[in-house]
Amino acid sequence: MKGRVLIVAGSDSSGGAGIQADLKTVTALGAYGASAISAITVQSTMGVDSIFPIPANVIADQMLAVLNDIGADVVKLGMLGNSEAVHAVADVLDRTDNIPVVIDPVMVATSGDRLFDPSGTHALMTRLIPHATLATPNAEEAAALASMPTTTADEIKAAARTILAAGAKAVMVTGGDVPGDIVTDYLITDQEFEVLSAPRIESTSTHGTGCTFASAVAAGLAQGISLRPAIERARAYVRAAIQSGPGYGKGQGPLDHSHSIPSFEPKALND
Repeated sequence: MKGRVLIVAGSDSSGGAGIQADLKTVTALGAYGASAISAITVQSTMGVDSIFPIPANVIADQMLAVLNDIGADVVKLGMLGNSEAVHAVADVLDRTDNIPVVIDPVMVATSGDRLFDPSGTHALMTRLIPHATLATPNAEEAAALASMPTTTADEIKAAARTILAAGAKAVMVTGGDVPGDIVTDYLITDQEFEVLSAPRIESTSTHGTGCTFASAVAAGLAQGISLRPAIERARAYVRAAIQSGPGYGKGQGPLDHSHSIPSFEPKALND
């Protein structure tokens, strides 16, 4: 086991996204995951029924408990839910020693349910994006953050540059939610703009892909892998997890986060 990732995210009762997907991903890739729960969601593969935010001071206290004891090589931020949580998390990060941060600005679930208070978008851009080693919005989230449309490649590039200008070191706008036979991701830094494309995998096992991708990148960075190779490994991991999805649930089902872990058959207790 190598690399410590502190994950701040919401709990998904179905186990396919949120903190459950994050911890499964980090573990499957050989790193250690700790958590600060930001919200409890009541959801299934069919959608989100309700959300119960954790008080902002409790989110911060969870983070500090981990950082002051185990420590972290990377912090991964997922669903925060509201501006109070954003400010609390930012206050903690302001006091850390430049730990790399991967931000998945979760705003809308795969099912289409909204997971973030729109009033918190400004706080996210001004308080947390400046901490981002990498931000991984999908096209809709990039549009919300940058306050501009993201329906074309040029618009996505402009939105990514706006997020970059807010302080992120790198931005990857993921394209899995954009219809089409080819899934196109856009990676932008101060030095380059890169288009990463792959054929779409037709599957209903896509719940939690954004959470999984960001956590896979975070695990790589925590293990000392540089950003571009960490992104490549994460993309490969997510694609394989979709391809081997178990098909659970009646809606958008979970990925197979354990596909990279060798299977074993436990021996009987008396063997």
